[in-house]
Amino acid sequence: MADCRRLSAVVLVGGRSSRMGRDKATLPFDGTTLIERTVATLHRAFADVLVVAAPESISEKFPTLDATIIRDEAPFAGPVPALLIGLRAARYDPVFACSCDLPMLNAALAAWLCSIITEKNDAVIPIVSERLQVLHAVYRKRCTSALDTMLASGEKSLRALAPLLDVRAVVESDMRQIDPELRSFFNLNTPDDYAAAVELVGSRK
Repeated sequence: MADCRRLSAVVLVGGRSSRMGRDKATLPFDGTTLIERTVATLHRAFADVLVVAAPESISEKFPTLDATIIRDEAPFAGPVPALLIGLRAARYDPVFACSCDLPMLNAALAAWLCSIITEKNDAVIPIVSERLQVLHAVYRKRCTSALDTMLASGEKSLRALAPLLDVRAVVESDMRQIDPELRSFFNLNTPDDYAAAVELVGSRK
């Protein structure tokens, strides 16, 4: 595993959670909340953990959250400006970036993704089910230039970032050595997803 003293991670908390019907970050999960679980998981491998949250901020809801909380001044503006803010504020380079809706996030896998980036690479992005996982990926701080370009053009989809970068794509077989079932990528979009995740964690116990 990479040296956690020199790794940063950014968690993006700012979506509308429209399909879930409630704030994902505050969902109860395994004796805690989803955001608290995510931050605690990342601290197993990352010394510097940041949370980019909406202006009404998560800091009031979780005053003891063990992370640097950064205000996303434009509510519901999407992941492009949120990632830009996170990369600029991160202490170390490269930076692992993820969403707050990954209840089975694997810190060892996240750190390994950081460890394989080269000086040439701007990013390391996994491919799962033939889709780039742009919010379970590693970015160099210099990606802020491409993100600025996207903002200037009005581009809101983070998936549009990859063609602007030198990306090292990581296939499933390589990641299964660390996370055999790739549970780290199980994200919560709907109440059914939430119920399935609770059941999976319960069955492991």
